[in-house]
Amino acid sequence: MASSFFTRTITGLRSIRPSLSYNQTPTACKSFLKGKPFYSNAGSVLSLASQTSRVVRCLLIPSGGSRSNFATIPMATDEPVVSAEWLHANLREPDVRVLDASWYMPDEQRNPLQEYQVAHIPGALFFDVDGISDRKTNLPHMLPSEEAFAAAVSALGIQNKDGVVVYDGKGIFSAARVWWMFRVFGHDKVWVLDGGLPRWRASGFDVESSASGDAILKASAASEAIEKVYQGQTVGPITFEVKFQPHLVWTLEQVKQNIESKTHQHIDARSKARFDGQAPEPRKGIKSGHVPGSKCIPFGQILDSSQTLLPTEELSKRFEHEGVSLDHPVITSCGTGVTACILALGLHRLGKHDVPVYDGSWTEWGANPDTPVDTNT
Repeated sequence: MASSFFTRTITGLRSIRPSLSYNQTPTACKSFLKGKPFYSNAGSVLSLASQTSRVVRCLLIPSGGSRSNFATIPMATDEPVVSAEWLHANLREPDVRVLDASWYMPDEQRNPLQEYQVAHIPGALFFDVDGISDRKTNLPHMLPSEEAFAAAVSALGIQNKDGVVVYDGKGIFSAARVWWMFRVFGHDKVWVLDGGLPRWRASGFDVESSASGDAILKASAASEAIEKVYQGQTVGPITFEVKFQPHLVWTLEQVKQNIESKTHQHIDARSKARFDGQAPEPRKGIKSGHVPGSKCIPFGQILDSSQTLLPTEELSKRFEHEGVSLDHPVITSCGTGVTACILALGLHRLGKHDVPVYDGSWTEWGANPDTPVDTNT
């Protein structure tokens, strides 16, 4: 189905006129003091890490678009987001890849691929959250196999040497899921664009109003590569090697065991009404309530009004207010494994880099007749 959808999209392409322009002076890379945090004019923090951090070049592009004034900064993999200003300054670097990973709840009736074609960050490729997933389950957008992820990412033209910046159309939403996916498969050079496409546009930076044929073909190729892997067909060439990190993803059985063992604090990112069992689940046949012993921190509580990640001090207070100890292990879940990754993103900023996400989340748990459920009604 995904393949035929992309085929229709390609067939419908008629006019390709990218509107790429770099005529603004980025401010995010004007001053770098090693070992100290750097604040962009958008209020985002870009931590400058130790000498062991990944190194990414920061390119200053003066008005007029000439490429000059190179500066090298240590890009910290312990800081999970980058500012719009940083991305604008580094957008044309050959080792930076940008992905539009927009995804929306079914009741929102929004088509992320169509929106990508209407407006996206220049040069960004489309990452299909529903398409790059496990085809052997009925659960939505579950983590694909190692082989399938490697095939899809290779089809997008991404290599292990690349730094990947992911964004979405809401601010910080589904981009966090793709950030987590790359980390699960061993790629730590991945960041979320803080504030997403809305912050990019609010900063006055250009978008492309039409997708190139190459971008659409790569998105289609990624979808087809996934299908081929699950059908046992040969795909290639593979340019992206994966190293699966099992400690970052939990199964239903692990969550069950944790109810008794309590090795991890379980945080649910759904709304309080859904967590308490007072609001019905958006998907049919799913029980209302929560996993016994879990706590509720709706994902929106760790974002500010512009949908950017809260600063460290405020993040700490939000988790501590709900009785979460940052000195002990944490597991996150939500409805389908998307917004749980936003909690993992916030915890990553606080130094907790090993937070697993329950992939099946409440859609799997609530549909299982044998799983225990608590409510606060």
